[in-house]
Amino acid sequence: MNLTQAESTLPQANVLIVDDVPQNLLAMRAILEGEGLSVLTAGSGAQALELLLTHSIAVALLDVNMPEMNGFDLAELMRGSNRTREVPIIFLTASPRDPHRMFQGYDSGAVDFLYKPVEPHVILSKVRVFVEMARQRELMRQSNERLARALALNETMIAVMTHDLRTPLSVISLCAESLDLMPPEADRGRIAGRILDSAHRMARMIAQLLDFSKIRSGVLRLEPQEGDLRAVAEEVVEEFRQSAPGVAVEVVREGALCGRFDADRMTQVLSNLVGNAVRHADDARVSVHLDGGDADRLRVRVRNRGRIDDALLPRLFEPFKSSFHASSGLGLGLYIVDQFVRAHGGEVGAANVDGEVVFTLWIPRQPAAATPDGTRTQAAPLALD
Repeated sequence: MNLTQAESTLPQANVLIVDDVPQNLLAMRAILEGEGLSVLTAGSGAQALELLLTHSIAVALLDVNMPEMNGFDLAELMRGSNRTREVPIIFLTASPRDPHRMFQGYDSGAVDFLYKPVEPHVILSKVRVFVEMARQRELMRQSNERLARALALNETMIAVMTHDLRTPLSVISLCAESLDLMPPEADRGRIAGRILDSAHRMARMIAQLLDFSKIRSGVLRLEPQEGDLRAVAEEVVEEFRQSAPGVAVEVVREGALCGRFDADRMTQVLSNLVGNAVRHADDARVSVHLDGGDADRLRVRVRNRGRIDDALLPRLFEPFKSSFHASSGLGLGLYIVDQFVRAHGGEVGAANVDGEVVFTLWIPRQPAAATPDGTRTQAAPLALD
């Protein structure tokens, strides 16, 4: 008799059996072991304590009559530890029925007290109940953790929005007031330009927030079409050459750069990466290397002189963590880059290499076919050089 198919998809649960008679351990293992259920056995209380220190136990079946440390003593030790005090205990004994011993077992923290020989379907049914309870507790714990992370993320998003969106809005308001007070003959072009720049900055932030919302809610959809990554990159680079003429952006192309991808999303990816490089290039030079030498993948490397703090590198692609400076935006740009690249079935990473910051990404030339369960082939490790 095994666990049902539905139960077997849940995380594996451990059942601990403690008995000094090896034949009893073998018999109990034969009854209980099945898919999704792992049976741990111990021939003494000391061995059981070692297992309890290294494994999470859904339910423990303890023989009462054992030498050196009997089942009651072991139960008392379990109840005295924070790690094991919540483990349900079922006592097993071959002794004649004795109400006093039964009460002693319940006083030791037992949830049940059974006499040998135990019917297999009885012990299996009782174990299944406590295993299911343990699984539900674990699922609830994971759900609570996800909820706590989501609430913390929402609070962070609101705080960042309040701070960062207020800055360009204040500029727009002040410039509008200045225009109203300026004489008709004054040159208003400079003030109008600042209003336009701030409005564009707010528009970019709002677009990032919309993308962030789609990603978090799972409704982000790609529209892949045949395209040329070279054309996408040249359009992005030309925009930065116009908006940041003091930074030299070099583009190196290698191999065929055609593939099937969402051109709008890849434009956002490259715009974010090149934009970061332009803002933080120590020597006002940025290199964009487009590599189409691989028959199956398209690669991009964006380099600039500088260094990312080592403490920031592992968290660089987390939301609201990727901003190098407090004034550079919402800190969502690199998070969106990572999510868009992953949506294409690729991978992106960053590293400090020989005095340079190097962002490296690859995407498949053709979208990978999803498996029946909706997953895709695992990505190979990304080389950063």
